[in-house]
Amino acid sequence: MLQVSTPYEAAGRVNQKRRTRDALIAAARELIAGGGNPTVEDAAAVASVSRTTAYRYFGDQRSLLVAAHPEIEATTLLPDEVPTDAAERLEAVVRAFIAIIVDTEAQQRTMLRLSLEPGDHDRVSLPLRQGRAIGWITEALEPLLDELGPERVHGLALAIRSATGIEALVWLTDIAGLSRQEAAESMAWSAQAMLQAARIQGAGDRQ
Repeated sequence: MLQVSTPYEAAGRVNQKRRTRDALIAAARELIAGGGNPTVEDAAAVASVSRTTAYRYFGDQRSLLVAAHPEIEATTLLPDEVPTDAAERLEAVVRAFIAIIVDTEAQQRTMLRLSLEPGDHDRVSLPLRQGRAIGWITEALEPLLDELGPERVHGLALAIRSATGIEALVWLTDIAGLSRQEAAESMAWSAQAMLQAARIQGAGDRQ
């Protein structure tokens, strides 16, 4: 008979185990926010959890850092009063997305580093690779579906995402030397510029 192992956290004293796991994640986030690159042992020390216990939850540093990435459960970044104009919708979504990136910059940088590490890691499962922002941006561009068509709207969403995420923030601040505020304005401007260019190109193709 096939024996299926039960994950450590799903067996016995589940609530207590959840609290312990949450404490380790909170400790890791605190250390990352302070500029650290915490190991499982580091998080265990801050959370007052034994090293042996901590490794029952996170077998290595990578799994801990992935778990410490901010949990963003939002299915939309549109405001409560949703604009009908595509440019206004995009502005609202991009500003909200940039705010998330800046507010959680340390964790975002950690996830970017993990996604670039060499090796046989499962990069597809990393939060940075799950395309949530593309979905948010695509939703903002929905009024353009009839004007540009689904394929062009998707391509526009990809282009805007490439210019507004943690990757862009790192380049604008670390390489270009902009402040966070200046970088945010540059990303928001790029999004609108891409939108205008796509609409002009679409209009030209229809002539």
